[in-house]
Amino acid sequence: MCGIAGILGRLSKNRDLMGSMLATMIHRGPDEGGIFQDNPVSLGHRRLSIIDLKTGKQPISNEDKSVWVVANGEIFNYIEIKKDLVEKGHRFYTNSDIEVLPHLLEEYGLDLFGHLNGQFAFALWNSKTSELILARDRFGIAPLFYTRHADNLIFSSEIKAMLPVVGRLEIDPMALKQVFTFWNVLAPRTIFKGIQQLRPGECMVVRDSSINSFIYWDMTFPPQGEHDITDEKDAKQGIRDILESSVDIRLRADVPVGAYLSGGLDSSILASLVKTHAPSMETFSVSFGDPAYDESRFQLTMGRLLGTRHHVRTISYRDIGRSFKDIMWHAETPLLRTAPTPMYLLSELTHEHGIRVVLTGEGSDELFGGYDIFKETKIRRFWARDPSSHLRPLLLFRLYPYSPVNMRQTGRMLMSFYRSDLSMLDHFGYSHLPTWRNTSSLQSYFSEDIRGAVMEYDPIEELSLSLPEEFASWDPLNKAQYLEIKILLAGYLLSSQGERMAMAHSVEGRYPYLDHRLAEFASRIDPRLKLKGLKEKYILKRAFAETLPDDIFRRIKQPYGAPNKEGFFDGSELTPHIAKNLERDSIEARGVFKPEMVTRLIDKCSRSNRLGFRDNSAFVGILSTQLLMDEFC
Repeated sequence: MCGIAGILGRLSKNRDLMGSMLATMIHRGPDEGGIFQDNPVSLGHRRLSIIDLKTGKQPISNEDKSVWVVANGEIFNYIEIKKDLVEKGHRFYTNSDIEVLPHLLEEYGLDLFGHLNGQFAFALWNSKTSELILARDRFGIAPLFYTRHADNLIFSSEIKAMLPVVGRLEIDPMALKQVFTFWNVLAPRTIFKGIQQLRPGECMVVRDSSINSFIYWDMTFPPQGEHDITDEKDAKQGIRDILESSVDIRLRADVPVGAYLSGGLDSSILASLVKTHAPSMETFSVSFGDPAYDESRFQLTMGRLLGTRHHVRTISYRDIGRSFKDIMWHAETPLLRTAPTPMYLLSELTHEHGIRVVLTGEGSDELFGGYDIFKETKIRRFWARDPSSHLRPLLLFRLYPYSPVNMRQTGRMLMSFYRSDLSMLDHFGYSHLPTWRNTSSLQSYFSEDIRGAVMEYDPIEELSLSLPEEFASWDPLNKAQYLEIKILLAGYLLSSQGERMAMAHSVEGRYPYLDHRLAEFASRIDPRLKLKGLKEKYILKRAFAETLPDDIFRRIKQPYGAPNKEGFFDGSELTPHIAKNLERDSIEARGVFKPEMVTRLIDKCSRSNRLGFRDNSAFVGILSTQLLMDEFC
């Protein structure tokens, strides 16, 4: 992964301005930089050297220098693409994966995306047609932001790179309402007014003053009952074959490749596959001093089994609080939990050991039905068939065995929470309504100005308008999967918690489960093979049952999480480095939250050892928004 930037318009002549934009992203590309200027466009690049260390410098062009490209990411199947293009008469002068892009545009035009297997955000400039083409990979792993400024189109891998051009920014109240509903902002919005982002799988073509965009790929599913992969043996074989291929091409690099090892099923499968190709592989994990979050026992078990050189960073409460301001500089959006912080410290550990590329397990839960929300939905639908039943809702107690809260002691609250939306079976977001409702309650902290600005705006309605026409025909599990992929995966797990935290320390994360071939295969699998009863990821577990040790294979799934408010208190007092951001004067000056409610929340945090989701999310959300505004507004 690298950093790219560009200007289309009269400001493209200002080379120093492009240099200032690139200087904000040295962490994304510490090795070298380059600028291409061809009125009216300027393309800039900061490089993290991974493939073709000697001649892969960007910007890079085709043979006659009529098409130029800057790209962030990797084209994993570049070897196969290059062979095909050479046979068609194209000539190459580097061994870079990115060099295939201008040639693909020449050969296939905007149909080039069907040939790509990768994670990328790129800008192609075609001087013959005076067209600028911006594109983002299918799942939105690589970020790409853009804005209009004084008749110029500005784009970059990070929002901070635009600050030398556009100056200080302003929070978008509608985007803030999205964060306090979905946990993140939905593309094409960002948290800042006037700054937009390409959607996953989107291509934008800019010519003269016109901008046209289209979605070249989206996750889709067959109508309910029409899945054509219903045989367990076929499903297992297909998953193994594609995932092995996915891992194989994601090991293509001219630098060592490591792996993150959480101790869970997904990362353990990947690590075992990588080990067959890289016997001396290095693996990396975080552990926690707080046992409620710690999974080190399982990490060490898998590390010993594979014989990897395993490295662990133990995270304390103080580490989380001390790093959080840096987290916000890199995340560039409000957060409702601190979980990105350990990932930031994990990439720091990885960087310290000289590893620039790691394989990581994001995407598996979304594709194969691994989240508790899928089981919740199944139980709620079963309960909704007989709402008066006292037995059916008791199935909810089978969930969350890892929770530090005793679920049976809070049974009445649990029943009430899930009963509220029980009968809304036809709602497109049935699976997510309890979570959205719970998160939306945090909007009570909004100031009167913010509440007034968003009073008529409904983010859930806006989301409904973006769904594909065939969504209503899908199986309930597939609907829930799609929402997870479009909301939390793209907008949070791959960005705030994933790519942005890895690249903060010049580490590229690669995601074998998000190979589009695996996603398309998984979409065809009968949902009953994914969530069998209440057994999550049944078919994935069966596919690799002989690969993993019993305690990894049979362990109760524990979602990744991190301590929240605990990192910001020293006893009953706020730690000094963040206290000023939550003082009444600071809250009033920013005008986003109600000072009196924030004061009461801080008092509650200071008196409580453990907080529930709502209070923790409110505290982190308010603090992160205040820190973000300090940096950008």
